Amino acid sequence: MSCGKKNIPHCQCNTAIQRPAPQYPPMSFSTGTEEGLHSSGGVWNTSAQANDLCEESMRLNMPIKRFSSALVLFGLAIASLITTTITTARAQQAPAPAQGQTNASVAVNLTATSANVSQPGNPVRINVLRWSTDAERNQFVASMNPPAPAPAQAAGAAGDRGGAPRGGRGGAGRGGRGDAAAPAPFDPIVSLTGAIGKAPTVGYLWTNEVAGYSIRYAYRTSLPDGGERIILATDRRLGGFGGAWKPLAPTQTEYPFTIIEMRLNPRGQGEGKTSLTTKVIVDSGAGTLALDNYAAAPAILASVKR
Repeated sequence: MSCGKKNIPHCQCNTAIQRPAPQYPPMSFSTGTEEGLHSSGGVWNTSAQANDLCEESMRLNMPIKRFSSALVLFGLAIASLITTTITTARAQQAPAPAQGQTNASVAVNLTATSANVSQPGNPVRINVLRWSTDAERNQFVASMNPPAPAPAQAAGAAGDRGGAPRGGRGGAGRGGRGDAAAPAPFDPIVSLTGAIGKAPTVGYLWTNEVAGYSIRYAYRTSLPDGGERIILATDRRLGGFGGAWKPLAPTQTEYPFTIIEMRLNPRGQGEGKTSLTTKVIVDSGAGTLALDNYAAAPAILASVKR
């Protein structure tokens, strides 16, 4: 077969290759016109057919592609909404940190051994369930400070001219037995003992004794070297029912409770000292209970590890 060019069989010119048109019934598409099959003079135009079919296929597939794209965008929007809802719900359910304390609800476990007591080497376990809040710490500190004096009351009969005569028999004259007893002087240890007894339990301390000790005060602060200073208060005196915790130091206290102060290095290791051998004070700089003259006190807890 040759095209319009003379003696050039199967040429590759721009005109369509002419083949006999098969006898198919005319085809019509959505436009209502008979397209796709083009015949002229009984000849089938293959290029025109391919172009028409391609255009019709693109016209039919375009709505499907648009629908698929819209479906993908809708799915992404739903996933984003679900993620945002879950994140918001978790944030609302998460408990807020205690005032003034970082990670106040995080439990801390420490181990140690007794030292400088009648039976040294006994194991000690300390379980801090949470740290005391600033409000709880302020209550302990306030218990060590004397209350403000009450305003002076006006003198009764002596200040009232209409009352009984001074020194008269009908009144409580000078030095009379009707005078009220003077209030007892403020005792910070008695006041602190009451505050410890009213405070909630924030942890436990276990020794070789049968019963453990309830921790009513637990506070920590950072040290300049990156370590920690931990201060605890138990509701009872260590070794109060036995002789295992009797200190070897000549100076001893008689507190019904125990204040423990531990100082740990950045690796969580250190030692602890107690109110068994030294007085309890208020560290105004740190705003907490503390031990007096910590450096001079003997270590009662050795090999403390966090």
